[in-house]
Amino acid sequence: MHICMDWRSVNFDWNRARAFLVTAEEGSLSAAARALGLAQPTLGRQVDALESELGVVLFQRAGRGLALTASGLELLDHVRAMGDAANAVSLTASGQAQSIEGTISITASEANAAFYLPTIVAKLRQMEPGIEVEVIASNTASDLGRREADIAVRSFRPTQPDLIAKKLRDDPARLYGSKRYLKKIGTPKKPGDLSRADFIGFDDTDTLLQALNGMGLDLTPDNFSVVAANHLVQWELVKHGCGIGVMPERVGDAEALVGRALPDLAPMMFPIWLTTHQELNTSRRVRMVFDLLAEELAKA
Repeated sequence: MHICMDWRSVNFDWNRARAFLVTAEEGSLSAAARALGLAQPTLGRQVDALESELGVVLFQRAGRGLALTASGLELLDHVRAMGDAANAVSLTASGQAQSIEGTISITASEANAAFYLPTIVAKLRQMEPGIEVEVIASNTASDLGRREADIAVRSFRPTQPDLIAKKLRDDPARLYGSKRYLKKIGTPKKPGDLSRADFIGFDDTDTLLQALNGMGLDLTPDNFSVVAANHLVQWELVKHGCGIGVMPERVGDAEALVGRALPDLAPMMFPIWLTTHQELNTSRRVRMVFDLLAEELAKA
């Protein structure tokens, strides 16, 4: 049975509802304005107008930020569902786009973005100059469902059912140090020799520590005398003799300033997965870029 909706009872503007939703999620008008690319006064007027349209107070001041009122909290889930529906419309429409020209956003880890993507992007721009490319270099996984990126290069298999993923290969990574530093610590021959070395750690040093000790090294947290969350900064620290670090074999072996810390040690293997949203996979532009990335990144 078809139920007719009384559209006259829907008396608020979606843009104002979106302003409310993003303000609630960001916690302040200034942060929400940045997220939406709007001036803060404009966003504030949209929220005020929505309150007037609905006849409720949605926020109250909480220090420098905003806190939802009981009415705002009650409406939030409904407006969030509207946002998800609007996002689904955008995804579906993008998926039906048959034009090659337009913007494509690709997210990858800092190392992959810096060392693997540039030659591929250059090839893509030569093949299809009408495609504008945004590269998002981050070790934090972007949410493809929320359109934070169109295509992701990841080191893990996604579990979301609405994502399409393709494993390309396993990428070997090794331990490297500057040639000067390796000589300084006596040119290590076996895993135990690295117990006297300094290592460059990520902000989550425990994970790397456990992985390395699982490979036969005998390290403690004291070995990680330098920590940098950014992998490219880590690599510069390695090249300048600050300690031992991990880098894909293809990158490390090509750098003249460094050498393998233990040439005979088995490499660490990191899978390379290419991922996109199933709706976007019907777009000619996304399909073309996805296939090019798959072909180029699969090369050992």
